[in-house]
Amino acid sequence: MRRIYKWVFSILVIVIIAVFGFTFTVREGNGAMVSRFGEIRAVYSEAGLKWRLPWPFEQIITYDTRSQYMDSGYTETLTNDKKNVILQTYLVWRIDDLKKYHMSIGSTGVAQDYLNDLVANAKNGVMGGYTLSNLVSTTDGDLKVDEISGKIEDEVRRKAFDNYGITVESLRIKRLALPDANVQSVLEQMTADRQKFANELLAEGQRDASIITSEANASAAEILAEGKIKAAEINASTERQVAALYREAYEDNAELFIFLKKLIALENSVNENTVVVIPVEGSPFDILKNMESSFNFGLNSQDKDADAPEEESGR
Repeated sequence: MRRIYKWVFSILVIVIIAVFGFTFTVREGNGAMVSRFGEIRAVYSEAGLKWRLPWPFEQIITYDTRSQYMDSGYTETLTNDKKNVILQTYLVWRIDDLKKYHMSIGSTGVAQDYLNDLVANAKNGVMGGYTLSNLVSTTDGDLKVDEISGKIEDEVRRKAFDNYGITVESLRIKRLALPDANVQSVLEQMTADRQKFANELLAEGQRDASIITSEANASAAEILAEGKIKAAEINASTERQVAALYREAYEDNAELFIFLKKLIALENSVNENTVVVIPVEGSPFDILKNMESSFNFGLNSQDKDADAPEEESGR
């Protein structure tokens, strides 16, 4: 029995040594490489139990392949309109090609330094094609922050993967700052943008006012023309009616009609302060002469009637 126990114990020891000496475990979220005398023999990116030769024949190198976050440094760059701006970005990255990452970088700290350099170069290259108003403006059409960050991300992603086996999942502008020398320039630009917006609103108001005024003037002219036409029609109708009345009056008694018309003309020609020297034979004053003759005739008849009794009494 002792021999059996010894054999069982020996076998267990051998199995334990074999398990720990010839296998290793790749954990979730990690990647591993098997190096044999400095040369990469195998690369494992999936979790699980893997085989290997015991040390010193083979060594296991593991890396964290989960997504990692980092802030880039404050990079002062020059825009196309010669304005200095300070940009800080953040990016999310992960190890994609373990072998290339191991051969070119080998540690997280070095990887972040390399990525920071790539971001700085990409900022300088991309911002050279944009103006300050594409970053800071009150006009929505001038802002191109998303486009700028997208171009920086594309350039950093391409170089990071080609050179270091790193995949950049996301890169965005986190903070924008301006040197003190550019603050006044930005304020002036913002003031100019606001003034431009105000001028556009004022121009639109003046345009609308002109349209409303023109429409009102056209409507007023149309109404006035219609009123004049109706007034002319009423005047013409009235004149026709007056003419018809005059014609009827003249046909009924022509002498009385002419006499009344002359009186109206005479009344309209003079007043209490008027002094007129006109031959009485002229119209419309000839009626005065006729009235005087009638008046003298009446006086002569009265004188004759008054003298008649005296003659009879004398007789």
